[in-house]
Amino acid sequence: MLVGVSLCCPLAYGEAEKLCTADWNQYRQRFMAPDGRIEDTGNGHVSHSEGQGWGMLFAVSADDRAAFDRLWRWTDSTLRRQDVALFAWRYDPNGTPPIADINDASDGDVLIAWALLRAGQRWGDAELLQKSAEIREAIARRLVRRIQGYTTLLAGIEGFDQPAGTVINLSYLVIPAFVEFDRIDHRGPWKDLLNDAPRLLKLARFGKYDLPPDWLLLPDRGRPYPAGGWPERFSFDAVRIPLYYRWGGLDVKDPELLKPFDRFWRSEGKQRPPAWINLDDGTVAPYPISTGVAAIHAYLTGAPAPASSVGTEDYYSASLYLLAQLAGGGCVAGR
Repeated sequence: MLVGVSLCCPLAYGEAEKLCTADWNQYRQRFMAPDGRIEDTGNGHVSHSEGQGWGMLFAVSADDRAAFDRLWRWTDSTLRRQDVALFAWRYDPNGTPPIADINDASDGDVLIAWALLRAGQRWGDAELLQKSAEIREAIARRLVRRIQGYTTLLAGIEGFDQPAGTVINLSYLVIPAFVEFDRIDHRGPWKDLLNDAPRLLKLARFGKYDLPPDWLLLPDRGRPYPAGGWPERFSFDAVRIPLYYRWGGLDVKDPELLKPFDRFWRSEGKQRPPAWINLDDGTVAPYPISTGVAAIHAYLTGAPAPASSVGTEDYYSASLYLLAQLAGGGCVAGR
């Protein structure tokens, strides 16, 4: 049974958030193709379900209905799978075919459902609310799993079950989306995901800074450990964890929960810390974090955000910058 399609509910969570107009205009002009495809400029101009979800979320927050409609139309017509209301994770315009793998990425699915929910509420559109409900139902049915007493999210329908256990990515837990999903759908698994996300993060502490890896293996028995097949690093994925966890308020009851991220970013490097750290031997990247990650750190500590990089840096850094802006409550007056 689909739920959450009522138009009576106000845009409660984050309703005051609004992107800086200049930042959104630059983002749209640099990364959004005329047909509504968000291009990853740091990765051969491919597109991801994650990027489509972020773009849709930004368009709603900027109250840009025309851009949102183009983004959603391309996403729905190009990435949506035929067998389930989820989305292929990657589109390569130079590939034959452009979608070589129809497997989904659960963070993209969550972001798209979240953006549709916000859009339907903001613009009073029942069809968008219904689409969000369909995707949420598919997420709950196909991607939420109970492992060792923890409710968590599979990274995708296929490919993450290994003989030793299940590989998960804690940065795919888009916590503020689950908060909003739970507000309109109490029968869903969202509360369990919210309750168990901090517990999982506490188990995923490695290296001298007690940081989580990008990819974590939850074994059938015993404690989790960094998943094989990926670098044993706190890196480009895991930098989103403190953003989403703080945005969703998970550290309110446990102020120590996100302190390891701050300790790492403060301790390594004189001006900007390195982009990643190996959790086994402590080696670090020879280059610093991006402006987008620096904006996440500023949001985490309450410090002023760095100057906008949306007009100069690549898609990923610019996206993180706008996410941190939204998480912090939207555009600062005068920008």
